[in-house]
Amino acid sequence: MTMSPNSQPAQRPAAPPAEALRVINFDLARGQRFGEHEHTTHQLVWSPAGVLTVDIADHSWVLPPTLALWIPAGVPHTTGATRPARMRSVYLLPDRCPVRWTQPTVVGVPPLLRELITHLGAPHLGAEPRARAEAVLFDLVRPVTVTTIELPMPKDGRARKVAEALLARPADHRPLEEWGREVGASARTLARLFSAETGMSFGRWRTRARLRAGLEHMAADRPLAAVAHHVGYTTPSSFIAAFRQETGRTPGAYFTAR
Repeated sequence: MTMSPNSQPAQRPAAPPAEALRVINFDLARGQRFGEHEHTTHQLVWSPAGVLTVDIADHSWVLPPTLALWIPAGVPHTTGATRPARMRSVYLLPDRCPVRWTQPTVVGVPPLLRELITHLGAPHLGAEPRARAEAVLFDLVRPVTVTTIELPMPKDGRARKVAEALLARPADHRPLEEWGREVGASARTLARLFSAETGMSFGRWRTRARLRAGLEHMAADRPLAAVAHHVGYTTPSSFIAAFRQETGRTPGAYFTAR
């Protein structure tokens, strides 16, 4: 190409910015877990199908498809599924991310955010459409007002044995006196340990364990009456009342949280 003495070569268009986030899918089998690990990026843990459990320190979150968990970079965590699930994990570069939360935070996943995450996971998305979609996603990542079912575990070996047994058999109605005889501690000692190490009474901890188990069964589309019976409630209405008291929503509304 020839140019006149006063002409200047055309400037190259600016290179598109590198992607600020990446979406990766993981298929989890029943009972499969990723052992404790951490990332150099922020992570938004979400499942479009199934229920995920995320454990961070002594806290545990149960996430149906309407909820995701924001995990800041550098926070050790484990992730798993009690039933087959697909995890659609969003990894976000801290220096490109306007969200500055420093603690794990529950995020609502309305239909628009759900479809946007799927869109950003497309393998051949162009740079400019990606940049636009990323900007919208950052606007949609907002804390949710619904209370999640957190279930901190006691550290003392005796209380932990009780907690693990109840997670395996949430309908077990035995009082603390009977549990104490099994693990070698008085009912008073166990009550004190649950209160000091989980921040709640034994009764409330057991209620949360039942509700957490119930949430996992509901995600598998089991009838509510069967779920209530399986986790220790005599009627669906008593299960619904306990669920609403803990989360502020009925079980049905919990799965459609916005």
